[in-house]
Amino acid sequence: MNCYITDLHEKEVINLCDGARLGNVCDVEVDTCSGCLVSIIIYGKGKCFGLLGRERDIKISWKEIKVIGDDTILVDIKLPDRDGRNSGGLFDSLLKNGHNT
Repeated sequence: MNCYITDLHEKEVINLCDGARLGNVCDVEVDTCSGCLVSIIIYGKGKCFGLLGRERDIKISWKEIKVIGDDTILVDIKLPDRDGRNSGGLFDSLLKNGHNT
C-alpha cells in the first residue's frame, strides 16, 4: 500500500505504550541520500494559547512506527516525564502514584 506524505498529516498518532493521543503528524524527516523516510514529527502543544511557547516536539523514528492505518498511526515509544525520566506506561504510573500494595 502506498501513502503520500500529505496523507500522514490527516492521521492521528497513538502511543501503544500508554494509549496516549500524541497528535497529528506535522512534519517528516527524509534521508536525502537514500530517499527513505527517517522519522515523523509532532509539534508540541501550545502553552496558554501559544503565548508562552509550546511543549517539546515529539520525533518518532520509523522503527518505532508499528502500524499505519486509514485514520491512525500506532507507535511504541517511551516519552520522558516532565522531570526528564522515561515513562514506563500505565503500570509504572500506577506504582508511582502509590497504588501498589
